[in-house]
Order: sequence, then structure tokens, then C-alpha cells
Amino acid sequence: MLTQLIRTYLARYPFHVVAVIGLQAVATAAMLYLPTLNADIIDKGVALGDTGYIMNIGGWMLLVTVVQIVCTLASQYFGARAALGAGRDIRHDLLHRINTFSAREVGSFGAPSLITRTTNDVQQVQLLIVMSTAILVMAPIMCVGGIAMGIHVAPSLWWLLLVAVPFLGVTMSVIIAKMIPGFRAMQVRLDAVNRILREQVTGIRVVRAFVRERHEMDRFSVANDQLSASTLLVGRLMAMMLPSVMLITNLAIVAIIWFGGHAVSDGTVEIGALTALMSYAMQIMMSVMMASFLAMMAPRAAVCAERITEVLETETSVRPPVRSVGFTDRGAGVEFVGAGFRYPRADENVLADIDFRVTPGTTTAIVGSTGSGKTTLLGLVPRLFDVTDGSVRVGGTDVAELDPDELRSVIGLVPQRPYLFSGTVASNVRHGKPDATDDEIWDALQVAQAADFVAAMPDGLDTPIAQGGTTVSGGQRQRLAIARALIRRPAVYLFDDSFSALDLTTDAKLRAALKPATADSSVLIVAQRISTIVDADQIVVLDRGRIVGLGRHDALLTSCETYAEIARSQLSIGEPA
Repeated sequence: MLTQLIRTYLARYPFHVVAVIGLQAVATAAMLYLPTLNADIIDKGVALGDTGYIMNIGGWMLLVTVVQIVCTLASQYFGARAALGAGRDIRHDLLHRINTFSAREVGSFGAPSLITRTTNDVQQVQLLIVMSTAILVMAPIMCVGGIAMGIHVAPSLWWLLLVAVPFLGVTMSVIIAKMIPGFRAMQVRLDAVNRILREQVTGIRVVRAFVRERHEMDRFSVANDQLSASTLLVGRLMAMMLPSVMLITNLAIVAIIWFGGHAVSDGTVEIGALTALMSYAMQIMMSVMMASFLAMMAPRAAVCAERITEVLETETSVRPPVRSVGFTDRGAGVEFVGAGFRYPRADENVLADIDFRVTPGTTTAIVGSTGSGKTTLLGLVPRLFDVTDGSVRVGGTDVAELDPDELRSVIGLVPQRPYLFSGTVASNVRHGKPDATDDEIWDALQVAQAADFVAAMPDGLDTPIAQGGTTVSGGQRQRLAIARALIRRPAVYLFDDSFSALDLTTDAKLRAALKPATADSSVLIVAQRISTIVDADQIVVLDRGRIVGLGRHDALLTSCETYAEIARSQLSIGEPA
């Protein structure tokens, strides 16, 4: 999986890859040639006292060194460009894939895990690519070439290399094999640390309000200790690698000196050739060591590649149609036809037999007890989920046949927990309409009852907003989210309990301002407060995912016990709404 991922993304940079291979091959060949030149200087120059020969070969050595340096630098440049480009492309494709996910896939992976996969995991793969471009070509050529050159300069000592190299390879293989499960555990526990940290940072007010700082610190300490334990285990194995390589290398050098000394004494090997053999032995061991470092990084990168590929290969459950059609009939409104929804492997439907219609210029309210499926029903309209039974129609067309982008462009959604992005008031409202003018923004804010507090802010529309909207109150956040939906003037408005943080006076003003603003649109409101929906053209009462009441407020008070019970808990029946 790791190899396939790297091959796929490096294939986008063929020139860089070819340049790296060619330049590294030249640089490694130059490195292998240097010990032979050094041996010639010793045996044919120093031994014979030929200064001219020494200067001549020395000049060649200098030239070969310059070629090696230039080729190495150029290779690293092209390799880094290819690696960084591949990392950028992987992150782009990951985010593009995540943006296609429905709420089901996002919930399956979890937001902290998706963030880790897009950042840390990609970084590990990118680092491996950088190292690979420097080592993957050099190490094999240096190892094989070193063995061949070593046998060439000292044929009688070839068996020393035959013993040392396989022994070193087996030792590294055993250590690396034990590291793979350790790296996999590290990534899983890193996800856990990120998840807990994210929860504690975003939920800091709740933690402090319930005096749970000690509990949360202990919870984080457990996850942190588990991550530390996994890291230490892998670290111990990594710490064994360099001493193992150096021990075997030094033993090989000692053996070469011992047996080579006897060969020099016997006259079968010259001193320069013995020196070259030691240089080749060092190069061979260095190539194995470099390959070991690469192999040491590969297990962790392989785990990261598996996690990245898992995201890239996950298909969204909300798939675009093969032949999509455009939104054409704004006057057809929204219609649920026997709609039902069930989560995978669930025993019961969340929604079943949902039948009602919302015509333009009317408001339909959805009420019900907690867990009755109100938010899920609203999510079926913009295809945040896909129905498992029946259909949902917008503009007279099944939403499954509409182009998803075009469908969502005619819907103004205010979610149950409105989210504001880091930026300014203006940039957040312009999420609904990127080319909106300041006047359009103020008009939307006026309808959303947000103009007064925005005007009172130090910088007005340019007032900074923190990520998540933490710098404004809950009610202000809801009104800014409503303005963001209003500014696009959509054909369908979806308000998912969007007035819960508003006081009754602001709620009444907002409802009054919304009527003319949404006069030609279909409006669906999920609400908990009866006072918010008493004037709705129709009210859908849900109980355990089924419609148990459909009509206006006054009629439902007498015909639907579930609705009457909800109303009694909030209003005095005889009191006018």
C-alpha cells in the first residue's frame, strides 16, 4: 500500500524522478571510483616516489569529488521538489475526498483522526519520500558496486564481505520487523491524544463549570502515557540499530586488517588495495546503514499510508447521480414521499413513512421529543444523508437526481449548532454569497436581528471572529448564521432549532422580519419552543421517527395528544400564543 501510494503520486513528477535516479547514479559511481584512485596513488605513486603520478591522479580525484558534490546537490534538489509536491497533492486529495463525505463517513472516522491523517500521516509519508530519493538509488549501487570493486581490488579477501553483509542485513531485518506493530500502535494512540485534547480545548467551559479539570487531566495523562509507552518501545528498537551497524562494521574492518595484513605480508595483496578494500567495506556498511534508516522509517510510513489510503478509497454514501439534472422549478417546493432512513446495521429506522409537502411562501414546523428524528429529517433535504426508503423532492425532482452542488446552492441551512469560521463578520456572512456587497450584508443582518450588535462592534463588519465563533455569544452566533443563510436568498430555508438561544422579544422580531424575506421560499423549522411555531402554516409532529400529527397549531391541540403534551409543558392552553 505504501509503495502504491508513493508510486501513484511520484508518477506526477516524472522529470524529477528521472533526474534523481540519473544524478544519484553518477554521484554514487563517482564515490565508488575514489578508493580505486586512492589505491593507485599509494601503490603506483607513493610506493614508487612518482610525484607527477600523484599530482595527476590527485587532480582526477578532485574532479571526481566535484562531480559527486554537484550531482548529489542537484539530486537532493529534484528529490525534495518531487517529495514536497507529492505531499501537497496527497493533502489536496485527502481534503477533497473528506469534503465529499456525508455525516456518516465523518462520524465513522472521527474528526481528530481525519485531521491526523491529513497532517501527521502525510508528513511521515513525505519524509520517507525525501529520504528515499537520497538513499533508494545510492544504497543499492553503493552496496553492489562496493562488493564488486572490493572483490576486484582484493580477490583473496572476498569471503569477508560475503560474511559481513548478510549478517548485517539479517540483524537489521529482525529489528525492523519488531518495529512495525509498534509504529501502528503509535498512530492509533496519537489519534486518541488528539481526540482528547480537542475535546478539552473546545469544551473548556463545560470542564470548568463542572470542576472536572482533575478528571480531564487524568484522562489525558492515561492517553499520553500510552502514547509515551509505544514511543519508548519503538525508540528502544531504533536505539539498537546504530550500535548494531557500527559493531558489525568495526568487526568487519578488524577482520579485513587482520587477514589483509597477512595477505600483504604474503605479497598477494598490495597496501593500496587493502586500503581500498577497507574503504569499500565502509561504503558497503554505510549503504546498509542508510538502507536500515530508510527501512526504519518505512514501517511508520506504511501505517500512515494505510490510514491515508483508507480515507482515499472510502466512497461517500451520498453519491452524485450518473446523469444529474439542474434545479428548474422554484415553485414546486419540498416534498417527502414515503421517506425513511436507517443507519447501517441498525435494527430500526430513524425515520419511516414521512409524507408531507412544503410549498413556497409557507412555513412548516417540525416538533417532537428528543431523538424523534427532527434533525435527520432536515438533513435529508440537502442530502447530508440519503433516504433508505421513499424519496425527497426539491423543485419537483428527486434530490438523488439533482446535481449536489446545485441542490445545495438553492438551500439556506442554519444548523443546530451554528459554526462560524475564523475571519470577520463580513467573511462569515459571505460564506452564503461570496460576491455579496456590504449593503447586502447589512440587509441580511437587519432581517436576522444582528445589525445592532454588529454596528456596536469596534470594527463593524471587519470585526474579527475566532474559529467556531467563540468570540460572540450563542445568540449572536445563531443570528450571524441566519444572516449567512438569508443573504443567498435560497428557494428553501432549513432552520434546525436556530432560535433556541434567542430571548422571546428577539425571537418575535426575527420571525416577523423573516416573513417578507422568505415570502417566495419554502421554510422548514425544527423548533423546541411552541411560541416559535404557533403561526406556522403546518406543523409536523414526530414521535419515534413517524408522523403522529400534521396540521396547524389550534387543530393539533385537540387532535394530537403528543403535540398537546408538548404545548402543555410550555404554554397555558387558555393563553393566547
